[in-house]
Amino acid sequence: MQSDERYSRQIRFAPIGVEGQGRISASRVALIGAGALGSVAAELLVRAGVAYIRIVDRDFVESSNLQRQSLYDEDDVRQNLPKAEAAAAKLRRINSGVQIESVVDDVNPSNVEDFIDNVDLVLDALDNFETRFVLNDACAKQSRTWIYGAAVGSYGLVMPIMPGKSPCLRCMLGSLPAPGTSPTCDTAGVIGSITHIIASIQVAEALKLICRMMEPSGFRLTTYDVWTHSFRSMDLATEAMASCPVCSEGRFDYLNGTPLRTITLCGRNAVQLIPAVKTDLNFSELSKSIPAKGVQFNEFLLRCLSPPYEVTLFRDGRAIVRGTEEASLARSVYSKLIGT
Repeated sequence: MQSDERYSRQIRFAPIGVEGQGRISASRVALIGAGALGSVAAELLVRAGVAYIRIVDRDFVESSNLQRQSLYDEDDVRQNLPKAEAAAAKLRRINSGVQIESVVDDVNPSNVEDFIDNVDLVLDALDNFETRFVLNDACAKQSRTWIYGAAVGSYGLVMPIMPGKSPCLRCMLGSLPAPGTSPTCDTAGVIGSITHIIASIQVAEALKLICRMMEPSGFRLTTYDVWTHSFRSMDLATEAMASCPVCSEGRFDYLNGTPLRTITLCGRNAVQLIPAVKTDLNFSELSKSIPAKGVQFNEFLLRCLSPPYEVTLFRDGRAIVRGTEEASLARSVYSKLIGT
């Protein structure tokens, strides 16, 4: 398929034109998260014709995703496919001219800089503030422009961030919100229309940046509520940068991770455990000796019951323990199952 014809309608849009399409076709993008925002953003970017996209996500497709994550289907659920892999397979069929790298992994302080390396732009499609603060630090350290996005209920927001030239996430929020203080899709729900709108705004901002049509002085915080049709676009106050530890001191507090990280997944009654050193669990052998019930596994994950808890183990040693929000209790269940 000739690229001139494929992108002809996009090229006819005056702000992009032939020159802008040339920049898009040479651009490299990292997408951190492939859920409600990320799956939509990935499809739009691939259809727009970026040269390369790296999709990073730790999760697997579940039935509750299908209501809003339009890139996935019931076959992905039945096969227990990782979102990054399922997305990559679909996107390659949409545009074979785009180089797509899928990474099934947790984003944490030990690997985040690798995931945002050698790209022009980073899009945030994460589902928790802790990892967003890690991403904010990493992008600031590498001077990597990124676009923050979030959606819950019927409301969402988007903010482009260019380290050193516009306020960062820590400028806006100060410190990490306490667990349970912010609504999540699990506690407040979410409708598919807002995730598609917010992802579309993120991609529009991305195209402006790639085509060099937007400067930091024009960066704004955009919010929209699809239920009430309330729209706001606010200038970003640069004064906060002077007192921000990241922007003024070059301090990257959230990039300094602990040896064994635990993340309480608010609203899910679950804890994620991330060991400092990755392993390669042999699920076939583990399934024969694990002290648990209802063991099911494929090449990507193992699920089992350790009443009253449900545990998902990943091959690299990560785990999600459902049925508690107590980190110490989750550690105990984890250790019991894999003998650490």
